[in-house]
Amino acid sequence: MNWARIERKWERFAGQAKSEWTKFTDDDLKLVAGKKELLIGKVQEHYGVLKQDAERQVDGWFVKVSARHAEQSAKNGAAH
Repeated sequence: MNWARIERKWERFAGQAKSEWTKFTDDDLKLVAGKKELLIGKVQEHYGVLKQDAERQVDGWFVKVSARHAEQSAKNGAAH
């Protein structure tokens, strides 16, 4: 999975982002709209971390949601 899929399907992934970063508001998530740089900026803003730390958090989150997506796709494929 690549980041473009996150952008296209942001409504699906926004809830997972809010679970990861509980200080985010619904307005934050609407503003981010799946844009990686905006997500990094919101992590910095709400959690007071350096950009590289925010990038690490976002990259780690992306790995987790990608793995979940791959698992779900494998289950759906096995069911057919």
